[in-house]
Amino acid sequence: MTFASILLVLLASFIHASWNLLAKRAAPVGPVFVFAYNLFSCAAYAPWVFWLLMRGDGVAWTRSGVAFVLLSGCIHLVYSLCLQRGYQVADLSVVYPVARGTGPMLSTLGAFLILGEMPSGHGVLGLVLVVAGIGLIATQGDFSTFRRPGGQSGVRWGAVTGGFIASYTVVDAYAVKALGIAPVVLDWFSNLLRFLLLAPLVIANPRRAVGAMRGYWWIAAGVGLLSPLSYILVLAALTSGAPLSLVAPMREMSMMVGALLGMLVLREKVGPWRLAGCGVLIAGVILLSSA
Repeated sequence: MTFASILLVLLASFIHASWNLLAKRAAPVGPVFVFAYNLFSCAAYAPWVFWLLMRGDGVAWTRSGVAFVLLSGCIHLVYSLCLQRGYQVADLSVVYPVARGTGPMLSTLGAFLILGEMPSGHGVLGLVLVVAGIGLIATQGDFSTFRRPGGQSGVRWGAVTGGFIASYTVVDAYAVKALGIAPVVLDWFSNLLRFLLLAPLVIANPRRAVGAMRGYWWIAAGVGLLSPLSYILVLAALTSGAPLSLVAPMREMSMMVGALLGMLVLREKVGPWRLAGCGVLIAGVILLSSA
């Protein structure tokens, strides 16, 4: 893995945590906010995409290529809606690290249970550390939290979101590495599909949608610009030859950044337990990648 690829992934991690901070601020808006930031994404990146398509470098319009673009868009839509719902019911410093950490954990469990792969010592220890890290983040060392009303909401929505992260990571990696689809083109068409699927929700009551977005348009613009950029940087690293087994765990550095932003910007009660949980979670993800 080259130094340039490492820089791309690290930069993507900081940008990813930053746009999630913005998305948390717009949590009350829900699906309409997802529609709005996809609108900005499509508009902002359209010139770049059209230029690539005119050159014939964007996407191979084969049956497989179209299928993977559509599949990517559907998975990203459900991921976006689950993430916003998680931010409605729990802190950024809970939902974000749990979502980023459960993706690799679920992928490894699937390999063990479905594909029949034999678990290594590193793999088992990595799973244990991921679960322990999630527990520390969610409870801040007080496990009676799970018995309180709403105490499991952040973990539940974070885990569901992590499942979709694992799904789109595999689908998109295959699309750019095996099918040769340009990262920005794949992400743009994914955003376009999300925009079209959510459009009926806005068209049904446009006045209500505009009212819900009052005061949040600038946040939608920020997420619309930063969200594709963070993912395009990761896909670009994969396209340059960086292995998915190294890129995926390196991205998880954003968990610590997200927890710190929740503490410093949103004034969430993060404390040493959640920070320690992020560290344990990152260690677990690294072990899973080397299993």
